[in-house]
Amino acid sequence: MRDKLQEIKATALDELSKAVNLDQLESLRIKYFGKKGELTQVLRGMGKLSPEERPLIGQLANQIRDQIEEQLQVKRQDLEKVVQTKRLEEERIDITLPGRDFNLGTRHPLYQILDEIIDIFRGLGFSVVEGPEIELDYYNFEALNLPKDHPARDMQDSFYITEEVLLRTHTSPVQIRTMERKNSQLPIRIIAPGKVYRRDDDATHSPMFHQVEGLLVDKHVTFGDLKGTLLTFARQIFGQDRKIRLRPSYFPFTEPSAEVDVSCINCGGSGCRVCSHTGWLEILGSGLVHPRVLEMAGYDPEEVSGFAFGMGVERITMLKYGIDDLRLLFDNDLRFLQQF
Repeated sequence: MRDKLQEIKATALDELSKAVNLDQLESLRIKYFGKKGELTQVLRGMGKLSPEERPLIGQLANQIRDQIEEQLQVKRQDLEKVVQTKRLEEERIDITLPGRDFNLGTRHPLYQILDEIIDIFRGLGFSVVEGPEIELDYYNFEALNLPKDHPARDMQDSFYITEEVLLRTHTSPVQIRTMERKNSQLPIRIIAPGKVYRRDDDATHSPMFHQVEGLLVDKHVTFGDLKGTLLTFARQIFGQDRKIRLRPSYFPFTEPSAEVDVSCINCGGSGCRVCSHTGWLEILGSGLVHPRVLEMAGYDPEEVSGFAFGMGVERITMLKYGIDDLRLLFDNDLRFLQQF
């Protein structure tokens, strides 16, 4: 076995000295140190030696193994230097060339405005609540005073999965789920941001868009509380010189209901092309929570009241930035997005 080890040593050192690339070097490592390697096989056969020979042969085997490993490491370093030198020669770097700019991404303008809206209402004491985008008909319509076959459902034509399951048309179901979960606890003060879906698609409508709806339920909540809250919001999002007006409207889940307009951010209310020379821009819908909605959620409308509102984030974004086509927000055109 002593002769066998010396023979392996001589052959290994000779082959290592002749290796010309890292692939050959790896093959030699496996040849001698792999599971079936020559040196490995010899070491495994030491159990057959006599007790007197075993320590002597073991010492020699360890010395030879260390010598081969040392030579293997030296050769690897030499070959790696060769590879590195060749790569530097092939990839010459001209340090006189200008550096390359890296384009840093930013948040989409829609989400910039959404974050701003959330921050405003958090500052007013509202909590953020989310809910499922695939919703039950009961929460999307019936619990909001929109029974089956109600004509007002036509205003929110949706995408149905089954007769009882659909893609939500607004985030109002989050309000119902929150009121049920609170189990008549007061006060409730939430906003519900998220994606909603309707069968619309043109320059001012998209089949998928973003909404933020708000709900406040407590004792002695009045229309004045609603107006004060929305005036504060309008001034923080559009500027402190803004005014709002509330126009009578109809929503099945609020009574009385109102559309909310803000004085034109372009002309300040004097009249221009942006506001169709009216001085006002519509921004959201609102109203006091319908007594029937409170009842279905487990509240006594004789004891509590509340207000609700809902706005399209795309609408607010378009007004604030002067965007005239909603589809630009979804085209992913960097020339457009880099303006924000």
